[in-house]
Amino acid sequence: MNFKKILIFFLNIPLFSKFVLGHQGHGMGGLIAGLTHPIFGSDHLLAMLSVGIISAQIGGYALWSVPLIFVLFMIVGGVMGLNFIPFIGVELGIAISVIILGIAIFSEKKLSIIITSLFIAFFGIFHGYAHGMEVPQIASPYLYVVGFILTTIIIHLSGLYFGYWFTKKNALNKTLRVCGLFIALIGILFLIKL
Repeated sequence: MNFKKILIFFLNIPLFSKFVLGHQGHGMGGLIAGLTHPIFGSDHLLAMLSVGIISAQIGGYALWSVPLIFVLFMIVGGVMGLNFIPFIGVELGIAISVIILGIAIFSEKKLSIIITSLFIAFFGIFHGYAHGMEVPQIASPYLYVVGFILTTIIIHLSGLYFGYWFTKKNALNKTLRVCGLFIALIGILFLIKL
């Protein structure tokens, strides 16, 4: 695996301004729109990858509990967005989640599962709300919901895989920390673009 390519990927995410804080997939039909929404919104993609990586860094039952908490609270946020329950600062919360998750990866500390879970739950609501607000515009809302949940799980699993693999190889741990730093910096760019 070429780590220069990974770092170049993270550096170039902000350059794809069409996708930065972009919620793509409108008019594509329910399932496809739901599957693509977390991928083409780079803010969502980075946060969800980070959740998986942090889970791997903590280890133990955090490997499944932390991503599960994100998904459950994302669904709560999705229901709130679907029903247009007032919730302010959604894009701001999403950008801040990317910054804090990137910093958590960079710090490489074994964080408390309870504290991590609280932050992950809170962030999940913001990401879910953004997804939920899109549902009324989609022809098949139930397929849309299934799509964004499936994609979120797949992104979490990808983050878990990379995080687990990188933490097991001490030589690669620095690369993972650098990726966390880049994620946090990209989150700051998201804030600037708001």
